[in-house]
Amino acid sequence: MCAIAAMALSGCAPKEATPASPTLDEVFTTRRSIRAYEAGKTISEAELNELFTATQNAPSWANQQPSKYYVAISQEKHDAVLEMIGGNRERVLNAPVFIISTFEKGKSGFFRGNQANDLGDFWGAYDNGLSNAYLILKARAMGFDTLIMGMRDADALRALFSIPENEVITAAIALGYRAQEPRMPTHRPLDEIVKYF
Repeated sequence: MCAIAAMALSGCAPKEATPASPTLDEVFTTRRSIRAYEAGKTISEAELNELFTATQNAPSWANQQPSKYYVAISQEKHDAVLEMIGGNRERVLNAPVFIISTFEKGKSGFFRGNQANDLGDFWGAYDNGLSNAYLILKARAMGFDTLIMGMRDADALRALFSIPENEVITAAIALGYRAQEPRMPTHRPLDEIVKYF
């Protein structure tokens, strides 16, 4: 009580509490594929660096880390990507950032340069999917929203970002702030997707 009175007399206000980070369950239940973004919002390079640092914690085959990201933050690149994502263009028009996700061929799924199982480079796609999952979950934890887009002109994106031929382009990901609350989709019953033996 005395401390509060002393702060009031000295003109110091009590320090505001830092908002609590969302729990993992809250991240899971509030993450959605967002198809409408708030206009006029931005995301800083520092925030993007925090986001991509989180993706580095994703597991990968023998820690090969095959995932790469190409980020459109300039207006010029942003607008160019809009022309390369097919039917999603109008949905993500106001997303301030686009991320092109790729993986390097011949890394995951290989041992000493030889394919190690029947999946081969498909394991690179698997590892890239894990990395992307970390990305979209961390994005949600930071207050951002995403849409992973499979409809994209890979050849045009490769040229736009000078992506090497030894990388497979998997997805374009919109990153921004939701303009409206999406509905909760229905999920298949567990007994359709899980079998216990």
